Amino acid sequence: MQSEMIPNFLKKRAFLTPERTAVYFQEQTITFGELYQRSYQVAGQLQGLGMRKSQYVGVLLKSNLDTVVILFALQLLGVRAVILNNRLSPSELVWQLIDAKAVSLIIEDTFSETKTIINSQIPSICSLTKAEIFSGSQNAPIIQEEISLSEICTIMYTSGTTGNPKGVIQTYGNHWWSSVGSALNLGFIEGDSWLCNVPLFHISGFSILMRSVIYGMPIVLHEHFDVEETIHDIHDKKVTIMSVVGTSLRRIVDALRERRLPNHFRCMLLGGGPAPLPLLQACIEKEIPVFQTYGMTESSSQIVTLAPEYSLTKLGSAGKPLFTSQLQIVAEDGGLAPSGMPGEIVIKGPNVTPGYLFLPEVTEEKFINGWFHTGDVGYLDEEGFLYVLDRRSDLIISGGENIYPAEIEAVLLAHPDVSEAGVTSLEDAEWGQVPIAYIVKREGTNPSVGALEQFCKERLAKYKVPKAFYFTKELPRNASKKILRRELREWVKEETR
Repeated sequence: MQSEMIPNFLKKRAFLTPERTAVYFQEQTITFGELYQRSYQVAGQLQGLGMRKSQYVGVLLKSNLDTVVILFALQLLGVRAVILNNRLSPSELVWQLIDAKAVSLIIEDTFSETKTIINSQIPSICSLTKAEIFSGSQNAPIIQEEISLSEICTIMYTSGTTGNPKGVIQTYGNHWWSSVGSALNLGFIEGDSWLCNVPLFHISGFSILMRSVIYGMPIVLHEHFDVEETIHDIHDKKVTIMSVVGTSLRRIVDALRERRLPNHFRCMLLGGGPAPLPLLQACIEKEIPVFQTYGMTESSSQIVTLAPEYSLTKLGSAGKPLFTSQLQIVAEDGGLAPSGMPGEIVIKGPNVTPGYLFLPEVTEEKFINGWFHTGDVGYLDEEGFLYVLDRRSDLIISGGENIYPAEIEAVLLAHPDVSEAGVTSLEDAEWGQVPIAYIVKREGTNPSVGALEQFCKERLAKYKVPKAFYFTKELPRNASKKILRRELREWVKEETR
C-alpha cells in the first residue's frame, strides 16, 4: 500500500501564510516566510557539509531561534534528527549517538567540552557547531517537496524500567496526528499563541513546534523557565495556551499573588503526573484553566486529556483519549479489565510510534494486536476517564523529567565500593519527587556520600543524581531476587519521620 503523501510542512505553511508570525524569541520575531527562507539556506549549508536524506544526525542544542531553524532545515532535507537531551552527561550522549548510528552531530557552540569528549569517543562522527554550519558555503539544497507520513522525522531516547535507553521512532504522521488530535480536543481559534518554555528536546516542546507550523500559529519560545518572564509574555504576546509541569505551574500560581492572568489566556496543558488538589484549587481561585494530560514520547505528546470542567469532579484523572486515539486497560490474564479495576494501560492511534530504533524484538514485545503496551498501570472509571496509578511502575517524576531507578542503580553498581544499590523516590515540595539511593558497601570498603555523589555527577544528568544516600546491610528482595521498591519507599518514610 502506498504511503500517504503530504506537502512539506514548513514549505506549505510559508506558502499559505508567509506574513504570519512563527516565533517570538527574546527580542526577535520571525514570520513563517522568513523561517522558511532561513531554514532553506541552512539546509543548503548542511547539505554542503555532507548531510543527506535518511541519515541519522544528532542534535544537541538549546531552545532558541537557531535551533528552530536547524530542526526545520533537517526536515527540508529529509534528514532524521536524533534529538538529544542537553542535560545528559557526555557518556550518556555517546551511548545514544552510537546506538542511533548517527553520522553527524550538530552541537551548540558553548558545549565545547562535551564536543571534545564525544569526538574522542566516536572518532568517526562529524561534529559541527552552529557557527561552523552558519559560516558554510551557500548551496541550493535538494529539498523534500512532499513527505510520506510513514517516513521517520525524529528520534527521541527514553529510558526503560530496565536496561539501556531506547530510541523512539516518531514519524511525520505521528507528529501530524498528534497536532490534529490536540486541535480537535483543545480547539484552535484565530489568535491562538502557544508559550513554550519546556525544552525542544522533549516531545512536549517539540510537539509545540510542529503544531505551530501545522496550525499557522505563533509560538513564544523561552530558553528556560522564568516565572516573571512567563507572566509578562502571557500578557504582552497575547499567549492563549501554555504547556507546564506541576513544578512550573506551582511557581506561576505563587508568583501571581493577587494578580490574574489575562482573559485571552485559555489553557494550561499540565503533564508530568497528576496535580495535587491544593494546586488545582489555587488555579480555580485564580481562574486558571488547567487541562491535565497523560502522554509519553511514544505517543508524540498527550494522548489523554482532562478538560478543566472535570478537574475537581474527576480529581486525579488524566481524562479521556484524544479523538484520533484509543485506550484500553488490560488485566493480568490478558483480557479487558472492568471499570475500576487496575491493569496495564494500552494505547492505539496514528500518533503512536511504530516502534524503537533498531530494536525489532522490543518493538514486537510492546505491540500486541496493534496495541502499544505502555507498562503504566491505571484504571478507567464507569464513564471512561483514565486514572494513572503508577507511571511505569517505579518511575520517578522530578520537575516533569522521567527518572528510572534502574538507570541510576546501574551507575552506582559500577562504583568499585558498591556491592548493591536500590533507588526510590522521596516526595519533594519543589520537584514533586527526587531520587534517593540505598547502598550496600563492598566488604572492606567505606565509600563516602561525597564520593558517590561525585561519581554519579560524572555519569548522570544532574536531576538524576540521588539527593540522599543511605547505607544498609542488605536490600529488600523477593524470591526471584528483584528489589522490592515498595519496601524501599517504606524505608524512606521511616528515614524522613
